[in-house]
Amino acid sequence: MNGNPTLEQVTVGAGLALRAAGQWTVHHAPDLEKIVEATEKRNGGKANIVIDVSQVSSLDTFGAWLIERLRRSLTHGDVEPKVAGLSENYASLVNEVRQVKPGLIHKRQRKTLLGMLDGVGRSVVEVGGTFVGLIGMLGAILHALGRTVLRPTSFRFTSMVHHLEQVCWRAVPIVLLITFLIGCIIAQQGIFHFRKFGADVFVVDMLGVLVLRELGVLLVAIMVAGRSGSAYTAELGSMRMREEVDALRTMGFDPTEVLILPRVCALIIAMPILAFLGAMAALYGGGLVAWGYGGVQPEAFLARLKEAISVDHFIVGMVKAPVMALVIGVVACVEGAAVKGSAESLGQHTTASVVKSIFFVIVMDGLFAIFFATINM
Repeated sequence: MNGNPTLEQVTVGAGLALRAAGQWTVHHAPDLEKIVEATEKRNGGKANIVIDVSQVSSLDTFGAWLIERLRRSLTHGDVEPKVAGLSENYASLVNEVRQVKPGLIHKRQRKTLLGMLDGVGRSVVEVGGTFVGLIGMLGAILHALGRTVLRPTSFRFTSMVHHLEQVCWRAVPIVLLITFLIGCIIAQQGIFHFRKFGADVFVVDMLGVLVLRELGVLLVAIMVAGRSGSAYTAELGSMRMREEVDALRTMGFDPTEVLILPRVCALIIAMPILAFLGAMAALYGGGLVAWGYGGVQPEAFLARLKEAISVDHFIVGMVKAPVMALVIGVVACVEGAAVKGSAESLGQHTTASVVKSIFFVIVMDGLFAIFFATINM
């Protein structure tokens, strides 16, 4: 016998026996797939079937799954085929494969109207779960903050300073560079189009209002979400994978108070600072371009800027910053806490953290715009 896998069909009394033999391993994957698929088609409607694996000389996870797949495909209601002749060496492997949920390994089915509705429903449930998770995390953070207010000595001030350095001080160069370039681009494009109407100086109005109210804080928030939010998710997710979070609970510490609260506080402090520096860099870049490209002298630029903007524009931008920081921190921590024990899960949740943070930041910016327009500010 050369060890090639076989699956012989034998009639035994009123029932049917499927006798497997040979090496049921991944090295014979093409042959095994054909054998099992043909058997499923031939015996799909039959009952009283026994799968005899006593003659199987070698079995791995792939072969065990094919046996389990065959058993499931020949199951009708409560009547399941019996797997007989299973040796002790392979019994645990087959039982482990049997624990896998059927929905994870079923064949691809054709799309139907019911299937599409099912997909829509699952997506709605997933969105609802996201909001529930965000509210739950926000509640946990506020609860931890309340305990810290009652016991100030329990606050991890050193940890907060460390994270403040990471998310604020180390982020200053990239924030200044990006916002400076954006200010230059806005000024250049504004001058290019306003020049057609002989209104070059109005680029100062556009630049000042746009940077201080909307674009400055929004750009900084997006950069913070991509830089710091993803880092928070990766750090918390790695701790989950190494079971460090469970170890903290075992030692009697609250992970929210130890790991999450210092990070969120650091982000809330850092965001207004970065937004202010970003706005100043954008105005400086726009002023340089207005001077070099549009011929607007620095004195005229500053005088026009003083007339075009007010303290309200600055306040609007600064009010948005800590709220956006809180949103980014909560989303990042929720995704980090949801990481399972695999590198794939860590990557998926890190990506989801950045995407969701940017989405919620833009939504919050739109809500703020409506609110401040309503109160004429």
